[in-house]
Amino acid sequence: DIVHEFVPKVSSWNVRALTLHGRTREQRYTRTADWDYIEKVAGLAGDLPVIGNGDIFNFEEYNDHVRSGKVSTVMIGRAALIKPWIFSEIKEQRHIDISATERLDMMKVYCTNGLEHWGSDSRGVETTRRYLLEWLSFLHRYVPVGLLEVLPQSMGMRPPAYYGRSDLETLLASSNSSDWIKISEMLLGPTPATFSFVPKHKSYSYKVLSKDERADAGENG
Repeated sequence: DIVHEFVPKVSSWNVRALTLHGRTREQRYTRTADWDYIEKVAGLAGDLPVIGNGDIFNFEEYNDHVRSGKVSTVMIGRAALIKPWIFSEIKEQRHIDISATERLDMMKVYCTNGLEHWGSDSRGVETTRRYLLEWLSFLHRYVPVGLLEVLPQSMGMRPPAYYGRSDLETLLASSNSSDWIKISEMLLGPTPATFSFVPKHKSYSYKVLSKDERADAGENG
């Protein structure tokens, strides 16, 4: 927590705005963002606009921070991956109950754009699949509004496994990476025999199995 020590000088550096994420690199996501500290820094920044960032997951939290008058606006990160329609919720000031079919349609558009960008050959398909799976590692955390007992859902909520209102909704809620691969196959076709995936936020590994690893996998069934 040292930003407050130098923020009064930042304006003299020809900086137009300052974005502050309310947690340290070492802390990562083990704790909630420290909005008290963000607002403390904003109070010391003078005329420099301060953009707060951290754990905003619904329009109520957006309103609370912006209407406090201490930050100029906010930046949204993970929430945009978990529920990309959060910006519509903020604009319309309501919770939007997105169906499983609508979410799958979003993924279809994403895959179409990926294939247009990276190509529709095998390399382009697998690059698109990799990014889709990384997205699914966040997207599955969304709990449909119609299933929540209490609104709003917050970033820190970790609900237990649940059955959705359809088989597709249940599948989209799975935290099992093998189910994410299944979803990718619905959109991009079968994965290669050597395919393996581990989300980057859990491990920095996304790899194609080596010959020896494939042999071991075969021996172990």
